[in-house]
Amino acid sequence: MNQIAVIIMSEAVVRSMNVEMYWLKLGCNFAQVDRVFDECMKEAKALLSKEGINVYIENARFLGKMGRGPEPLLIYLEEAPGVAHEVGEKALVDLREFAHYMSTHTNFKAMVPFLQTSGSVVRRLHSYEVFKQYIEVVRDMMDRTSGSVHGHHTTFPSPGLPALLKQAPRLLSALSMEGFRNWIEYGITYYNNHPENQEEYFSLQSADAIAVMQRERHGTLLVDNERKLDCYMRSLWNDHDQMIPYAVAFEELRKPMPYFDDNGIRLPDVYDDERGVDGIDRYRASLAHMAAHRRWSQKMIVDNWSPFQRIAVETFEDSRVEYLAMQRYPGLRKLFIALHPIPEEADLQLQDVSLINLRLAMVSRAILDPDYQYENADIREFVDRFFAEMEQGESCSANMASLALSFIARTRRQADASSHTHFENTEVDYRDDNRHLWIFIENSDEEESYEKERKLEEEEQEYKGLPPRHYHEWDYNAQSYRPDWVSVYEAAHPRGNAARIDSLLAKHAGLAKRLKAMLDMLKPQDKVRIRYQEEGSELDLDVAIRSLIDFKGGCAPDPRINMSHRTDGRNIAVTLLLDLSQSLSEKAAGCNQTILELSQEAVSLLAWAISQVGDQFAIAGFHSNTRHDVRYYHIKGFSEEWGDDVKARLAEMEAGFSTRMGGAMRHAGHYLKAQQADKKLLLVITDGEPADIDVHDGQLLIQDARQAVNELDRDGIYSYCINLDPKADEYVADIFGRQYTIIDHVDRLPERLPELFISLTK
Repeated sequence: MNQIAVIIMSEAVVRSMNVEMYWLKLGCNFAQVDRVFDECMKEAKALLSKEGINVYIENARFLGKMGRGPEPLLIYLEEAPGVAHEVGEKALVDLREFAHYMSTHTNFKAMVPFLQTSGSVVRRLHSYEVFKQYIEVVRDMMDRTSGSVHGHHTTFPSPGLPALLKQAPRLLSALSMEGFRNWIEYGITYYNNHPENQEEYFSLQSADAIAVMQRERHGTLLVDNERKLDCYMRSLWNDHDQMIPYAVAFEELRKPMPYFDDNGIRLPDVYDDERGVDGIDRYRASLAHMAAHRRWSQKMIVDNWSPFQRIAVETFEDSRVEYLAMQRYPGLRKLFIALHPIPEEADLQLQDVSLINLRLAMVSRAILDPDYQYENADIREFVDRFFAEMEQGESCSANMASLALSFIARTRRQADASSHTHFENTEVDYRDDNRHLWIFIENSDEEESYEKERKLEEEEQEYKGLPPRHYHEWDYNAQSYRPDWVSVYEAAHPRGNAARIDSLLAKHAGLAKRLKAMLDMLKPQDKVRIRYQEEGSELDLDVAIRSLIDFKGGCAPDPRINMSHRTDGRNIAVTLLLDLSQSLSEKAAGCNQTILELSQEAVSLLAWAISQVGDQFAIAGFHSNTRHDVRYYHIKGFSEEWGDDVKARLAEMEAGFSTRMGGAMRHAGHYLKAQQADKKLLLVITDGEPADIDVHDGQLLIQDARQAVNELDRDGIYSYCINLDPKADEYVADIFGRQYTIIDHVDRLPERLPELFISLTK
């Protein structure tokens, strides 16, 4: 018994020491926090990973040092573990950042209700992405009702913000994210100039607020029926996965589709009744379709298939798995038929319109519905071939692919290449987007040269398996974000001959000599020692000896036994973001060099100049080929030295494709935001306005880039544009405000770029 007691006491001592270590890290003197800290850590250890606990304590320490008293810290310690457990540990940073954003404004009193209700809110949202959208909606409401513009300080607090945050769990229990946003929009529109009425509206005390909430209350919410749908999947399909909602409120032009991947099943946060089918049955139809794919579909390599061929394969494979599902559960046929659109065969007579979607929808409907009437001979033949294949009892995805490719070869018309596509009565919205079917081996086109193919292959090999990072894109028409709209693929830029850059620097030796005198004036002179660091560049002997004495004496030693140094007077981090679109390959006006060659010279000289000063800096380039493929090339990382590896990547810069600037700026800001610096500068060098081949509205990407600048500004990142387009006056101010310079004479770029950097950072 004594041994057991000793073991129990030893474990208790170890636990106590661990908690004490985290308490020391927290560095808090609030007695109220001390009283609850042990219980909070007990819950945190049960719900968070070791890394998550470290982030949890770091964020708590940050909130405790803001000077807003103990209450925000207490609530964060109590609520944050539950939030992270519900939607993921990355939400811990979002809680801290938004609380800090409030604390720097006159809305600091809203911090407490925001943190207090965060746990209840995430239990309604069940998704990190939707939680982020919730924060953006609240941030927008705060800025618009308190006079704040793009994150600048306000003169008066938002009257309705605390009330809204207190009512958020109740509102989200009744409304989808779209309804929540619309309800807030109504309050802003009609009560922004009436503070007392605004507070009454957002606290749900006015008849108007209740009426608008009832108006926006519609459909079947996924969060209310998740358990019921999980039982449906387990009992009928012997299948189970996490159901993650996505908000349809942030996409007006193209609604996102259901899908599944390794992380779970994605479904809309709300389904309205449609075509006589209620929302819960729409969820069941979508889940049945995806469960059938998960059971019977096989992946296929599709590099050599055209988009039309892939669409056809998707349709035939969708029909195959639904046929098998209906064989197993005949009652599904009635549900699928009710939700499947009825395409009009008469529309096949339309001229100068792509009808591929219409023909495939007719095939899909004919396979599903025995009573569907149609006359087209080709469709009849392929429907018959489908049933013949299925009756053999050995159908597979590969057989359906072969049948689909034959259908495309037989029925394709010249008008199918038209940019005008007939979509009416063709979209089957309960089906998923079929991303699970595809395997891509190559990303290059067959028409590209062997050398470019080889480079792309090496690049993909180096970053094999690296997933894209998805970013929202701003739709100025709908005044909302398109969620996860842009896919940014990052890679190290291929290497070339570093000697080329050395020769370019030698070419500008005279200019470099003049710049050096200016740079010497910018160099910081003094070093400052930073003591009491857990991690540092060297041991702080005095503190280490004192800690050893404490340890020998039986006291908890101070773990902060290291020290580091920082340069006093200048702490700047800079990212040079280069537009590498196709237009850079054009000759510069009045010069024998291309704009790309001049950019190489200018960036090389600027990189040398920054390295002379000693600032942290990174260099990256970007171009895009639709929203699905924004390429972000790392030329120099913050941790790399200015040397031959960086010069080799600069020497190999090439121009190609288009300029989707907003996504690239957000990605550059993602890395720049993580740097420890007093001033953070994003320097964008471009020769034209944002554009891409899948965007026909010229203002769309301009307004998105403007929104990206505003987002970076909120994160403390100063954006500045060097534009080489003589006509840039027509658009650049719309994006960067006054934070830009137009260089009409591109041949002067190597001289002007370092001078601009010096003026921006002096």
